[in-house]
Amino acid sequence: MAPLDLAALRSAVTDPAQVKTRAIDLHANAHDASHFLLIPQAVVTAGSAADVGGLLRASAAQGVPLTFRSGGTSLSGQAVTDGVLVDVRRNFRDVEVLDGGARVRVQPGVTVRALNARLAPYGRKFGPDPASEAACTIGGVVANNSSGMNCGTVDNAYRTLESLTVVLPSGTVIDTGAPDADTKLRALEPELYQGLAELAARVRGNSESVRRIRQQFAMKNTMGYGLNTLLDFSSPVDIMAHLIVGSEGTLGFVAEAVFRTVPRLQHAATGLLVFPDLQAANAALPALVETGAATVELMDALSLKVGQTLKGTPAVVRDLVVRDHAALLVEYSAEGQDRLAELQQGGESILKELSLTAEAHFTGDAKARAGLWHLRKGLYASVAGARPQGTTALLEDIVVPVPVLGRTCQDLIGLFDKYSYSNSVIFGHAKDGNVHFMLTDGFTTAEELDRYSSFTEDMVDLVLGEGGSLKAEHGTGRVMAPYVRRQYGDELYGVMRRIKELFDPRGILNPGVILDDDPEAHLRHIKTAPPVADEVDRCVSCGYCEPVCPSKDLTLTPRQRIVTLRAIEAARLAGDTALVEQLEKDYDYESVQTCAVDGMCQTACPVEINTGLLVKRIRRSDAGSVASGAWNAAAKHWEKVTRGASLALTVVNKLPAAALVPPNKAARAVLGTDTVPLYSAELPGGGSVRKRPTPDRAPDAVYFPACVGTMFGPAGADQSGTPGPGVQYSFEQLCERAGITLLVPQGIDGLCCGTPWSSKGMVAGQATMQEKTLAALREATRDGELAIICDASSCTEGLRQAVESDVSLVGQRPLRIVDAVDFAAEHILPRLPDHKKLDSLALHPTCSSTRMGINASLDAVAGAVAEKVDVPVNWGCCAFAGDRGMLHPELTESATRKQGEEVAELGASAHASCNRTCELGMTRATGAEYRHVLELLEEVTRPREDVVTIP
Repeated sequence: MAPLDLAALRSAVTDPAQVKTRAIDLHANAHDASHFLLIPQAVVTAGSAADVGGLLRASAAQGVPLTFRSGGTSLSGQAVTDGVLVDVRRNFRDVEVLDGGARVRVQPGVTVRALNARLAPYGRKFGPDPASEAACTIGGVVANNSSGMNCGTVDNAYRTLESLTVVLPSGTVIDTGAPDADTKLRALEPELYQGLAELAARVRGNSESVRRIRQQFAMKNTMGYGLNTLLDFSSPVDIMAHLIVGSEGTLGFVAEAVFRTVPRLQHAATGLLVFPDLQAANAALPALVETGAATVELMDALSLKVGQTLKGTPAVVRDLVVRDHAALLVEYSAEGQDRLAELQQGGESILKELSLTAEAHFTGDAKARAGLWHLRKGLYASVAGARPQGTTALLEDIVVPVPVLGRTCQDLIGLFDKYSYSNSVIFGHAKDGNVHFMLTDGFTTAEELDRYSSFTEDMVDLVLGEGGSLKAEHGTGRVMAPYVRRQYGDELYGVMRRIKELFDPRGILNPGVILDDDPEAHLRHIKTAPPVADEVDRCVSCGYCEPVCPSKDLTLTPRQRIVTLRAIEAARLAGDTALVEQLEKDYDYESVQTCAVDGMCQTACPVEINTGLLVKRIRRSDAGSVASGAWNAAAKHWEKVTRGASLALTVVNKLPAAALVPPNKAARAVLGTDTVPLYSAELPGGGSVRKRPTPDRAPDAVYFPACVGTMFGPAGADQSGTPGPGVQYSFEQLCERAGITLLVPQGIDGLCCGTPWSSKGMVAGQATMQEKTLAALREATRDGELAIICDASSCTEGLRQAVESDVSLVGQRPLRIVDAVDFAAEHILPRLPDHKKLDSLALHPTCSSTRMGINASLDAVAGAVAEKVDVPVNWGCCAFAGDRGMLHPELTESATRKQGEEVAELGASAHASCNRTCELGMTRATGAEYRHVLELLEEVTRPREDVVTIP
């Protein structure tokens, strides 16, 4: 490979700074969800289609390979390269809903989940429904011709595509939906135009080619190029557009695409049918499909055993003594309840005819259905996550005609036994004859690679012998590229080779993907996963965590934090001290300083990895004795610390910015940006003390007002500039109106949930604070008799974690921690009188409210405040994260940019959240004042004669 000319690459894009070559950028971005690893020479974040065209021309001129990366959820190695890796996710996230939702124009960086959220108000959805919909992007869906559990071969990317805008390797841009697209293609790319017409004629003139293509594409099939295009379309521009689908980034870049959408069926009923073995399960398929089942998912015996280890597994699986059992997850869906009832009745009517080992039924209950789908969707990551340390997981997918699916699965199990692959689950889309299976091994020694090679040869013979395809939905990638010729034969393989030559004559786009004549290509570049930390070693780099990570557009994502640690460890084991030094030099800011430790990654991770725990441990190990001692002293004198911070903010709030900014920046330059907060004009003055007199009546609950209310004064200033009363006053007033008596613990101003110490890794101070806080709460609650209510969601979560981690409480009555929003929804809203609501409210759930599962209560309270409540589609963690937003404002700015733009478009009457620092972060992001939702609730329900008097 020719050496990379970085100057030429930088001149090809609008922002040269987006061409990155630091070791941490290369290694952090090298990994995708597949089992392959190549380290790029440069990583470029493309800003536009014009940037992509420039990069393609620059790469072609140098003869350097170029690969596009979007969500990075692909499993077959199609998104890794040792050339130029182009990130097309960060700046390609526009969505335009057309024709009332019947069509949609979308860019490649939009996730399937985000697209469906935009379409939901129209009662429509995107056709493909991959299990990775939370993280996979439209660019990847088009590149792999993704399907999923419901869409089959009817509503996949190929069938629902209307047009696309493609940047060809030459740099030519063609919008295939334009009226003159065919003419433009013929004029600008005459060889490609003529070549496609000739290939179509060649294929159509060969009856054996036509027969083979029709047979192969009658089922799910992502092996090789989509030759069915040459039969389905006649216009060269339409052939080009549909060849791009499933081409895995080897023919061009899709800058945007227009799709026909499908109805979003609102009603569904799901059931799990357990059979004595695989044969019995597969024998039931025809009857179930005949009843109109939308989805039929297969799980083998090992899948069921794995499922028994998952949290929340349904009793039908949890209580099963698994032997040779198999199960089918069956779902019916319909637009209306009456139609669903018909389908459900049809399904239940045949259950007695099936060889079931346990009673089964179909349920429309959302919680029960979610549990069944969690069982199915959690299989891959759970098995992969439980693999032995240092091993790699390979997930394969095949398809065979449905009548031979049972036999094929049995033969696969025989191959697992033959080659000693244990824990190899089989699961997948039985209705389509498409199953997935997984192998775990080291894949590093000659013995391991020989075993894998022999297994693959036998598996290929098995699948092709049954008339199947070696790839159903995950794409050919690198893993099956050597077997494309065997599946299609020399003639059709020659057609595919000609397609690649016509589009990409220099061969720069993703070489080695889809087509590779090296018979051992699939045995090369298999990545290893050296152990680095117990918190994250089970990570399989699926990337599900990335869309919810607040630092994703600034520094590293959770996946990248983990793989960079692995790169450091691999370099250390290899004796590459120079690489270790380069990676560690940048890791502190990119990973540790700019991690919000909000735990949102855990909410998206199939194996519930909280990368924030890893970062906290790193911070703990990096904390010096001086800092640790200072934070421990702060814990002992927290009242003085909070009052001092409050006073400082009050003083600062009265000074002109010109007097504050220069010394503040100088202090940050000397003492460090991770130590000294940055002054920001929207920061309020200080708050008030939290202590309250002991009530005359017996308390109904203990109230733990958060200390952030002391440090940061309230929002809601009136015309004179006087701040609003704040959440403590508001919550106390609401409780008084509802006849609820609260007790604020003695010494409250010196107490804290412990989150500031936990997030910074200050163990001694955390222990000090936790001990005195829990002691005070146990006394105030009469040894756990009363519930404890907290008015800031992050502090509620912090208190819960403190209670759960306190070993001294074992055997005692547990302390019950309730968030004020949850409490208000259950105990206050029903007792409030009718009242006039605000017109509209923009609502910001927090990472803590999401993790604790209280967003339904938050919605309920917000609904009592305003007639119309909007949670932005681009909602996410604001990353203010206690003091991160003041230490690293660039983190909050990046995390809230898209949400802030959407909030501005909403034009709501008011803006609310449920955590003071999050309110500050969103105020900074939008310029609109965010307040605690309970403050707004108190105002809209306040009797007109009441006068606000702040204690």
